[in-house]
Amino acid sequence: MQKIKSLMARQGLKSPQESMADLSPVENLRIPSKEELRELREQPIDPQAEQEIIDSIEEVYFSNDSFDMVQHELEKLPPELNLQELEEYRDKLKKQQAAVSKKVADLILEKQPAYVKELERVTALQTNLQLAAVICTNARRQLSVAKEGFTEASLGLLANQRRRQLLTGLLKSLRTIKTLQRTDVRLSEMLEEEDYPGAIQLCLECQKAASTFKHYSCISELNSKLQDTLEQIEEQLDVALSKTCKNFDVSHYTKVQLAYSLLGKTQTAMDQLHMHFTQAIHNTVFQVVLGYVELCAGNADTKFQKMQYKDLCTHITLDSYIPCLTDLCKALWEVMLSYHRTMQWHEEHDKLGTVSTPDDAVAAESDELGVDRSYVKKKLEHGLTRIWQDVQLKVKAYILGTDMSNFKYDDFIVVLDVISRLMQVGEEFCSSKSEVLQESIKRQSVNYFKNYHRARLEELRMFLENETWELCPVKSNFNIAQLHEFKFMGQCRSPSVSPSRQATSSSSPAQEELSLFQQYLQEGNPFEMHTEHREEETEDVLASNGYESDELEKSVYQDYDSDSDVPEELKQDYVDEQTGDAPLKSVSRETIRSKKKSDYNLNKTNAPILTNTTLNVIRLVGKYMQMMNILKPIAFDVIHCVSQLFDYYLYAVYTFFGRNDMYESSGLGLISSRLRTTLNRIQESLIDMEAVGENAGVHGPAEDRKEKVPSPHLSQLVVLTNSGTLYGLAQRVVATESLVFLAEQFESLQSHLDTMMPAAKKPFLQQFYSQTVSTASELRKPIYWIVAAKAIDYEQMLLMMAGVKWDIREIMSQHNVYVDALLKVMLRKRC
Repeated sequence: MQKIKSLMARQGLKSPQESMADLSPVENLRIPSKEELRELREQPIDPQAEQEIIDSIEEVYFSNDSFDMVQHELEKLPPELNLQELEEYRDKLKKQQAAVSKKVADLILEKQPAYVKELERVTALQTNLQLAAVICTNARRQLSVAKEGFTEASLGLLANQRRRQLLTGLLKSLRTIKTLQRTDVRLSEMLEEEDYPGAIQLCLECQKAASTFKHYSCISELNSKLQDTLEQIEEQLDVALSKTCKNFDVSHYTKVQLAYSLLGKTQTAMDQLHMHFTQAIHNTVFQVVLGYVELCAGNADTKFQKMQYKDLCTHITLDSYIPCLTDLCKALWEVMLSYHRTMQWHEEHDKLGTVSTPDDAVAAESDELGVDRSYVKKKLEHGLTRIWQDVQLKVKAYILGTDMSNFKYDDFIVVLDVISRLMQVGEEFCSSKSEVLQESIKRQSVNYFKNYHRARLEELRMFLENETWELCPVKSNFNIAQLHEFKFMGQCRSPSVSPSRQATSSSSPAQEELSLFQQYLQEGNPFEMHTEHREEETEDVLASNGYESDELEKSVYQDYDSDSDVPEELKQDYVDEQTGDAPLKSVSRETIRSKKKSDYNLNKTNAPILTNTTLNVIRLVGKYMQMMNILKPIAFDVIHCVSQLFDYYLYAVYTFFGRNDMYESSGLGLISSRLRTTLNRIQESLIDMEAVGENAGVHGPAEDRKEKVPSPHLSQLVVLTNSGTLYGLAQRVVATESLVFLAEQFESLQSHLDTMMPAAKKPFLQQFYSQTVSTASELRKPIYWIVAAKAIDYEQMLLMMAGVKWDIREIMSQHNVYVDALLKVMLRKRC
């Protein structure tokens, strides 16, 4: 132990007891005294016994430093003390203390090198702290010198300069705030000028500036006000966007789109635009129909404005139906044209945007613009179908809101013309077949056509019953294409094009390749054309007062009429012959022949033979075909009705002039089996045989009889029993040849009808021509044979011939009696 102490003294270190005395009370442990250490060294060392003594120490002694061991031991004393037990217990505690002290001393010696090293570090730290104290002292001295070196004037100048800079910045901020406060007036002016991009740009700049000066209390209120102003601008911008739905203006729409682009709401603008177009269609059609309904209603108290559009359409009068429909289509055309021009605007701007290649700095912005353009393009393309569907539904409600069965034919054709033009617009607008419009107009057309055809058949029966079968004066070059009803066939166009387009395409062939949107892109309206051109259509097919307008024939007529030696009755009879009136004197014909006017008659032989009724049937066929040409879905119904017109005319001619039970029963075979089959079919399918009977309406279903027409009766003015007129030969010729002429016209129309007929129904058309039209010429035989049979009394002639003696002995200077009788009859009939 002494060696350890002497080693520590040489190193300048304190003894463990001295070092431990410098520690804090918490760290101060009880160190054994020298006597105790000596006793410990003197005692024999048994590690195992020593460890057992340490383990026998109570755990409470190792709990914490605040443990009061004296108090603990005193509390353990029994009530009655025994000196011997106390001494034994004391010796035990001493042994425990000695074991612990020895253990501590061993640990101290074991940790002695670490302890010495740590004392060296503490000494170095003390030296560094002393050096730091010296540095701090020098720094304080230098700071005091610097403080004394600067004067108060210099620091004042610096302070004033800094204050000046702050005030300059504050003045600039105040001026900016003042400008921000006055932006409301400028924004209002820009909105009145419809400068929406400028207003939004100004408002955004003001918001950016307001965010810079948000630390001012007045700016926070201004920022809220600017936000309200921006919302107000968006509302006005939405109103401005809605104005483009009816009257599209390029500059106006460009401003609106630029404004939405500045707001970053290009896609939102497109959604709003489609909503506005839908609303524009609804408002437009409602206002147009409401105007006509209120105008026609007069001072009625009906609350039309509160009605639904569909109910409002039912209040349109017949007189205002077509003007209202025209104005309705004009208004809808304006909406669709605006949408078409909107798409053109975006296509042009997309092309301009793709030409310029963006730099790297704006690549992200370019990608965003590309997304917006793609969205806008898809939205516009999808909107085409939606808008056209809305237009169809609105027009459909208008079409079906009125019963057109009582319309005049020309008025109904105008309606079909307008709807056909509207369907053409739809096809060019979005390549739509307009199924909704076709179905609605088909329903109205079928309803109208059934009533119209029934009335026309009754009208044809009236014509036939009042027909005198006189020649109708027409030009020698007469052709059905000259009639007003067949004008539509002269145009080289598709049957789906409306009649109003015919005049446009014929007057300006160069415009055929242009669509309606190209023709009327800047001005005009396609629904203004049909009324103008229909008023200009005229026809000139009848001969004027019996004379042709042909220059060659007119000169011939004038030469004949200018002769002074022509009797007055000749001129009168000549005029009567051409107008179809019966001649006053038969001698006038002889006079014409004596005057060698046969060249006129030869010229007139080229003119077609037809009657007023024939011309009326041809006109009806033209009207039917015109309706069928405009609306192809009812083509079969129309062609079926056209065939009934021809059937009824053929049946009437046969019943008037060709039916004779006496001759037919003789088995002469005047009527072919094909013609007889055709006549039987017409009688069964078209002729109401019960209408003339006493029990009319009793037999047969009412629905079947509704589709039939009573058999016509020959006019009382036509006399077929007079032998002086060869039993009405002139009327028979006119009737028969007019039927043949009508059949020829049907033959010329076959190719056109075939193109309109649906493929599934074409066998009907072929059967009609092969079994009905082709049999018209076969009526000549039974009709003319009756005249030949009645013209001569064949039984009397046979008796006269039987009475002649045929044994010729000498040549007679006179004819036989029967020859004179035949000559007399022939000459009389000829005169």
